[in-house]
Amino acid sequence: MHVLILHDEIPECARTDVADALVQAEFIESVLTAMGHSSDRLSFNADLPAMRHAISSGRPDVVFNLVESVGGEGRLIYLAPALLDSMGIPYAGARTEAMFLTSGKALTKKWLAANFIPTPAWRDGHGGSRDLPFPARYIIKSVWEEASIGLDDSSIVLAKSAKELAHEIDLRRAGLGGEAFAEQFIDGREFNLSLLSSSIRVGEMDVLPPAEIEFIDFGPEKPRIVGYAAKWDESSFEYSHTPRRFEFPSQDGMLLEKLRQYALRCAALVDLRGYARVDFRVDAQGNPWVLEVNANPCLSPDAGFMAAATRAGLSPEQVIERILADTSA
Repeated sequence: MHVLILHDEIPECARTDVADALVQAEFIESVLTAMGHSSDRLSFNADLPAMRHAISSGRPDVVFNLVESVGGEGRLIYLAPALLDSMGIPYAGARTEAMFLTSGKALTKKWLAANFIPTPAWRDGHGGSRDLPFPARYIIKSVWEEASIGLDDSSIVLAKSAKELAHEIDLRRAGLGGEAFAEQFIDGREFNLSLLSSSIRVGEMDVLPPAEIEFIDFGPEKPRIVGYAAKWDESSFEYSHTPRRFEFPSQDGMLLEKLRQYALRCAALVDLRGYARVDFRVDAQGNPWVLEVNANPCLSPDAGFMAAATRAGLSPEQVIERILADTSA
């Protein structure tokens, strides 16, 4: 089988999180080679007629879509699968609708809340909100950008009113891809649950072993968040003090089953396919809250998804085989 790997364009002197797109593409290429498949790589941009021609010229049997942004804009992520849909070319990963619904975090939260999946209260930059308590601590996030862009300790704010919170959103939007929203900060445990296409149930997902992000030696004044430094700055305190773990005491059994069920509900709600991840916080009372549904989590060999797959006893070849088996028609 011939596979075309689509990925982001990588500018010169790209940030580490941007350059990671190429790390993913090279890793997938090496796995495909080990599986006996041929492959090519192609960077994706907003010139759709040129992209249509380039993709067609490659004559792929299937496309492995790793595109996370187009022209540096996370909000345009859906263009790659939409183009492939229009061309009738099968591709691995989330479908256009799922990619669109999950790329805009405020929109995702509206879908979650409407379907009775618990998600923290929020306010977007357009005044949209749900059940906002005051005074309360909020975390200001980018609506469209991934990789914890712009997230650091200063992202946690104490707001005493809706007006004050709206001001905080306005102050930070420029550094968050141009559009930001505020989410009530859940000061608790953080979990990531990765999902992979089932090997026995077509169109369904299996939940891989849950991972918890630990906050080692975080003092009482330091927010327990997985910000940009924790993910990408190897010299930072946050990077070396936020390990993931897969071992849990027996008393966490009921909580982990709740997380698993919510992850499956999220997968069904937006029709996740191939591979995905659902991020949670768990408050002091043990209540889970869905923070984000990621339809195309990082597949780099040192990232959380592959760590969970390894924990499940799956090789990279088995992971990619299951992703490729669940392609669009």
